[in-house]
Amino acid sequence: MDVRLQDLTMSFGSVVAVNNLSTTIKSGEMVSLLGPSGCGKSTTLMLLAGLYKPVAGQIFFGDEDVTKVEAEHRGIGMVFQNYALYPHMTVRKNILFPLNIQKVNKVEAEERMLEIARLVQIDHLLDRKPGQLSGGQQQRVAIARALVKRPKLLLLDEPLSNLDARLRLEMREEIRRIQLDVGITAVFVTHDQEEAMSISDRILLMKDGVLMQEDKPQRMYNCPANIFTAEFIGNPPINMLSTEKGEDGLHRVTGMERPIEVLSNIKGLLADFAEVKQGIRPEHLFVTDQQHAAISGEIIHVETIGKDTMVKVKINDTADVRLFVDGESAVKLGDTCHLSARSENIFCFDPQSGERLGDF
Repeated sequence: MDVRLQDLTMSFGSVVAVNNLSTTIKSGEMVSLLGPSGCGKSTTLMLLAGLYKPVAGQIFFGDEDVTKVEAEHRGIGMVFQNYALYPHMTVRKNILFPLNIQKVNKVEAEERMLEIARLVQIDHLLDRKPGQLSGGQQQRVAIARALVKRPKLLLLDEPLSNLDARLRLEMREEIRRIQLDVGITAVFVTHDQEEAMSISDRILLMKDGVLMQEDKPQRMYNCPANIFTAEFIGNPPINMLSTEKGEDGLHRVTGMERPIEVLSNIKGLLADFAEVKQGIRPEHLFVTDQQHAAISGEIIHVETIGKDTMVKVKINDTADVRLFVDGESAVKLGDTCHLSARSENIFCFDPQSGERLGDF
């Protein structure tokens, strides 16, 4: 079942939480709503669930307009951050609860409960109560309870935020496996970009209620549409440099002699800008000699984690950059470092609108 949002707007008093949002979530897709706190992602999820009613716009499940349909009649399953399990009930009874509400006959309900318990790998825990389970096991029960009623749409509201780092990794893999096995359309809310990148078919990146970019995870990383996307996606974050146009029409980082080479199809566009923001991801900077360097500066930090060594270089009074170097490199604090990047790995942005320049 496709889910379509058309010109969706939601406000609380004078605060616009979701601003004219339009998108289509395709049948069987896992889409993440990603962004910082207050960006509108959870509000969008509540609108999909029917727990909020929009002030403008429409929501379609397939061909059905469900904008004014109450939550209990939308056919959605929802998994919350706090799991919301009934502590006095066994796992079996927690999973059966929505089927009892629907008055599904006992034989069918038991069969569906066992089927979904096996799918989420908790069929050996059916007689335990939530207090006897680990956080990951409780999460599986919550997912089973959401799926057992065979919803049209699965909504997950930051379901992993209460788990430790290792369990988060395991559970996001499990959620993806379960979603693919069931083939259900799913929307996953998170503020964690790594989570969204790893679990999603597509990401909807939001800021202040506005959809900034929607794309496949890797394309969003490789082809950011604006400064916000470029800076939000990526860890460590992208290096964002302010460049100024010289008398020769070329853009340089303040204090640097050589321009940063950009693709030929962008050069013409840059002529209209006295200043341009240029973004280079840490893995795309490389050490070179002084003659070929577009950026030079003093090494002010060296951090080695496993096989990776990250170096931070101060290039002027207001800017520094991060890059990765070979773990065998003999870099040390205080050294002068000369850097460059390939033109195809450099993003150029209008500093006023934040929009990316050129075709991508």
